[in-house]
Amino acid sequence: MEFQKLLDKYSPFIKRNILTLIMGALGMIFFAYGLMGLLVSSKTASEDIVFEASSEKSSNEEKIILVDVEGAVVKPGLYKLPLNSRIQDGLVAAGGMSALANREYVAKNLNLAIKLTDGGKIYIPSVGESVGSSSVLSGFSQTGGGGDLVNINSSSQAQLEALPGIGPVTAAKIIGGRPYGLVDDLLSKKIVGSKVFDKIKDKITVY
Repeated sequence: MEFQKLLDKYSPFIKRNILTLIMGALGMIFFAYGLMGLLVSSKTASEDIVFEASSEKSSNEEKIILVDVEGAVVKPGLYKLPLNSRIQDGLVAAGGMSALANREYVAKNLNLAIKLTDGGKIYIPSVGESVGSSSVLSGFSQTGGGGDLVNINSSSQAQLEALPGIGPVTAAKIIGGRPYGLVDDLLSKKIVGSKVFDKIKDKITVY
């Protein structure tokens, strides 16, 4: 009975403001739903697992050199190679030497074990091509880390002739006597005499 009296008392008010009351109720529902969603998203965000880029990977990516491989190779061009790559690696990247490559010249003048450096160039001459005084290598040391020393296993005719006491004939003999395990092999193989060897022993290397 009491509920009926209250309903009768406020019935006119409810009828006049029914739309307002409905909108208010819906607003409260949406507000409560939004508040619950915010709380859930905050909790989820706090539990997110963040994967950071590995510094080791970034370091490895930086250890890349660019080498230009041209001449009688299958795929001439500019190649990205890992740091400490060798000439052999550069030739492999370029698909190897082509059928036109002067393999005899390469075998006598190019040390495939030499380390490459960024910005270096490898040029493989073709059969019958006049290489002249230019080297098949440029942009890095042919000594493979020996500074300004002349590598008797890989230097060109012109580079050998630049050594004191070495002329065209002796330079050709040095090339013909390759490979050398020690610089002293120039004496043991009777490529040069002791006087000439004394002049050049501090200027040459086999590495």
